[in-house]
Amino acid sequence: MQSKLIAHEKKLLRAAEHNAGKFRISQMVAIGWLIFVIWLSQPWIHQLSQTTGVIAAYLIIAGIAYLPGYISAFTLTSLLLDKKAELPTANPSIPITILIAARNEEKGIGETLEHIARQEYLGIIKIILIDNGSTDRTVEKARQTAERTGLSLMILHEEIPGKHNALNRGLKEVNTPFLITLDADTFLHPSAIRFLAAKLQISGPDVHAVAGSLLVQNNRGSFLARVQEWEYYLSIASIKRMQSIYQSTLVAQGAFSIFRSDAVKAAGGWPDSIGEDIVLTWKFFENNGRVCFEPAAVAFTEVPESFIHLIRQRKRWARGMIEALKQVSPWKIKDPTSRFFTGLDLVVPYIDLAYTFIWIPGLFLCAFGYFGLVGPNTLMVLPVTLIIFYLLNLYQKRLLGQLGIHQKKSFIGLLGFIFVFQMIIAPVALSGYAEEFFKQKRVWK
Repeated sequence: MQSKLIAHEKKLLRAAEHNAGKFRISQMVAIGWLIFVIWLSQPWIHQLSQTTGVIAAYLIIAGIAYLPGYISAFTLTSLLLDKKAELPTANPSIPITILIAARNEEKGIGETLEHIARQEYLGIIKIILIDNGSTDRTVEKARQTAERTGLSLMILHEEIPGKHNALNRGLKEVNTPFLITLDADTFLHPSAIRFLAAKLQISGPDVHAVAGSLLVQNNRGSFLARVQEWEYYLSIASIKRMQSIYQSTLVAQGAFSIFRSDAVKAAGGWPDSIGEDIVLTWKFFENNGRVCFEPAAVAFTEVPESFIHLIRQRKRWARGMIEALKQVSPWKIKDPTSRFFTGLDLVVPYIDLAYTFIWIPGLFLCAFGYFGLVGPNTLMVLPVTLIIFYLLNLYQKRLLGQLGIHQKKSFIGLLGFIFVFQMIIAPVALSGYAEEFFKQKRVWK
């Protein structure tokens, strides 16, 4: 047993050294790309500075070309250096507790529990449903489903509103080494828990959480839902996979993630925040922990189908990021890679600001022959982004095919994702940042 532990520790050390090498190479390529683009953009700087001044010209172009290009080049290089998609081979049997915070989830809770009952997991699965002031038949529906499927279900009640209150109430009853948080409207693939637990088990003890892979459940719904299908499939997956290469995934999302129970308790549980999952993840970093992502652990979540619900969701996400930056400053994080990724979030509001007030107006000005704001140099970011999406599409098709998942995706949704979606999201995110800077309004969910 001792020799196996030593061999495993050596394997983890080699993997860490290998990832550090990938990080250095990706940084070199990204910085090289940045230097090249700055050199190439000098005529553009000269033209724009006639109107704005040199400093303003550099700041404008940094927001719409330099910084997005640097991040895209780093992401592309990291993904190219990563190994091909493989399904985890381990099949652990560690007891697990699933926490489900629910309020008025009568519609989906039964099917959510039924998907848990179909899991190909060898270990004991305990489920704690925390009812957070439901006024419908959520509890009754859950109890009926558990009795019919033979699930081990504990039902708790937390009357104080707030998802963090519900989760922390459930945390008090957790006595298993691992715990999973699952949204009441999220459906698991039969292998989801097995693959998620396997990832955490084979990782070092400093890995405190592993985020699952979310796909869109209502992908045949509205145009917005079809656009978000591609966002989850390509954009969110590429970011999480890239961050996970360096064990620095920035969000172990509450919809479906696994945690070391003692790490959650050591961090004080879920904070009183709109983005409680983001802030908790960053607290892991502050406690010298790491966070990964398992693309084979697939769950299907329901996304907003109306514009107003999408706006509310993305404002919560934006405010959650600002909360994390305020509560866990990147410079307080000791690990350099985690500090780098959390630090990148400091420039995200600036990129969104430049996109909203420079890129979008610049596109309209292009139609009238003015290329001072958006011209050929700006468009150099697009090929890199499209290459990233192409590679992710190949990766996802191979991996999901091994899982027997074959979703027919909307071509109209793809066009909307590439050409329209960011124009909607960037201004919404900006309003979320502004709200968090100037007021503190708590929202459940």
